[in-house]
Amino acid sequence: MRLRFDEQLELLNNELITMGSMCEKAIAISSSALQKGNTALAKTVPEISAEIDRKEREIEAMCIKLLLQQQPVATDLRVISAALKMVTDMERIGNQASDIAEVVLLNNIGREHEKFSIEEMAEATRKMVTESIDSFVKKDITIARGVIKYDDVVDDYFNRVKTGVIGLFGNKDTDGEYALDLLMVAKYLERIGDHAVKIAEWVIFSITGNLAGSEK
Repeated sequence: MRLRFDEQLELLNNELITMGSMCEKAIAISSSALQKGNTALAKTVPEISAEIDRKEREIEAMCIKLLLQQQPVATDLRVISAALKMVTDMERIGNQASDIAEVVLLNNIGREHEKFSIEEMAEATRKMVTESIDSFVKKDITIARGVIKYDDVVDDYFNRVKTGVIGLFGNKDTDGEYALDLLMVAKYLERIGDHAVKIAEWVIFSITGNLAGSEK
């Protein structure tokens, strides 16, 4: 019985890794579309987001089945509970990557525009998501804590973008739609960073049983 349960836990682990890879792909493509002003590229992101949604439902069903059929002990229960929480954050990451792609499709943010560190912010956010997934794969608390700390970097980029956008409104020639779209992209990226932090916190919980250990 335990062997069968371990096999199912390993399958759950692999499915979470797959879902994480989908999230990384969605962010990478939406960021590239933003940097290049490439609407054709942006159009591919919603389908990836839909795949992430489907994967979330599959993993949730696996977790519920494990809880109902196997009656896991404390350590295993933490892993399954953390997985249920993590997929919610991953799904939201996919949604926000899709939201960024939708902004690109409005065609207000072209390559010629000043973006006030938005591209650097996108790369920093992608790094957070990649490393939060990496911390889960490796069961590495140090990597998870690094993700949580790195959120300060993304917050700093957000403040830079916000300050830049506020400055734009002091110029009578400013394109208001462009400025607001830029601010929305920055907000979506900030939220993605927040979800990466939550994933890292759940990784720590799954290992230690203590969410307090995730403090910055």
